[in-house]
Amino acid sequence: MAAPDVFSPFDLGPVRLRNRTVKAATFEGRTPHGQVTDELIDYHLAPARGGIGLTTVAYLAVAPEGRTHAEQIVVGPETAGGLARLAESVHATGAKVAGQIGHAGPVANGRSNGVPALAASAMPSPLSMQMIRSASEKDLTRITRAYVETARTLVHAGFDVLELHMAHSYLISSFLAPGLNRRRDRWGGALEARAKLARQVARAVRDEVGDQVAVTAKVSVSDGFPGGVTTADGVALARLLEADGTVDALQLSGGSSLMNPMYLFRGETPTAEFAAAMPTVVRWGMRSPLGASFLKSYPFQEAYFREKALEFRSAVELPLMFLGGVNGVDTMRQAMADGFELVAMGRAVLREPDLVARLQAGTTRRGICIHCNRCMPTIYSGTRCTEWSADEVIPVPH
Repeated sequence: MAAPDVFSPFDLGPVRLRNRTVKAATFEGRTPHGQVTDELIDYHLAPARGGIGLTTVAYLAVAPEGRTHAEQIVVGPETAGGLARLAESVHATGAKVAGQIGHAGPVANGRSNGVPALAASAMPSPLSMQMIRSASEKDLTRITRAYVETARTLVHAGFDVLELHMAHSYLISSFLAPGLNRRRDRWGGALEARAKLARQVARAVRDEVGDQVAVTAKVSVSDGFPGGVTTADGVALARLLEADGTVDALQLSGGSSLMNPMYLFRGETPTAEFAAAMPTVVRWGMRSPLGASFLKSYPFQEAYFREKALEFRSAVELPLMFLGGVNGVDTMRQAMADGFELVAMGRAVLREPDLVARLQAGTTRRGICIHCNRCMPTIYSGTRCTEWSADEVIPVPH
């Protein structure tokens, strides 16, 4: 049977997407007071007008201590109006909108948030130079309820898809990773126990929203550090979520925001730019040998997660979003031929918001992003491509 056209419509659960392309969640840096701004809306309107099927708002925290830092949005009554305005604006373009909801866990900066960070097990924080405490039973009950309340708010705000963040060493991922989860209670030990929080959250959210919206999960093909989530762990989690019937699709990501971020962001390593963007104490650490070991170097190549992603494809029937090095139409079509239902793009559409429209029209075959990764440190001042020149204009169709 012929592979589907990546530019053909796709039904993601109850939601019809106009094509099979997804703007992956990349923190926008446009919520200085934790509120939706016109700049945040414009950020998502650019790829929506540029042909993307689904744009993903990142990062929507379920609780104050679940922010990576204080400027992020905590979903609740105070932020619901702005989120509804964002969803309405995206819908006017014909695109759909997803909200990435999660709890940052050990990736949270407790000093910035003014609230101690949580993880599966206690550990020192390289971000706040504080201790991260182990989440209690009471914490996990509260946080699960917060996911439900967040889901309810986003459905009422008009969001089409809820993406549950289960990767990158955030809270749920910290439970999944044996090196970060040293618990001896019912939440630790074998993979099935380490996966309890992921499954509990997914079940609670699905029970709340039913079939009003699509529910997806971002999972790891590999965390890229010893003691992190392995490919085998990720596949096992995928099978459990599929058996539970709680999600409509999985997005296949990788790396750890806490231990090895460059495992996800292949290409050049902007150590100096990262150091310049960090607080003084963290800046010193980034410029030390420890900083170099944190920001490892991985050469960029198209579809760099393909081999690991194919293990997921052979293990589950769930729709899968292929992510990692999707930069041109040939890679997108290969993903379709491999049996993936959707493709997720980050840096490529940050560089060229109208890339999908031009790929579909056949006026270009690949993006011009050079994967220098100098966009990464700009998340603290407004995520953007630093390669734009003053005289360069890439039209975004309206």
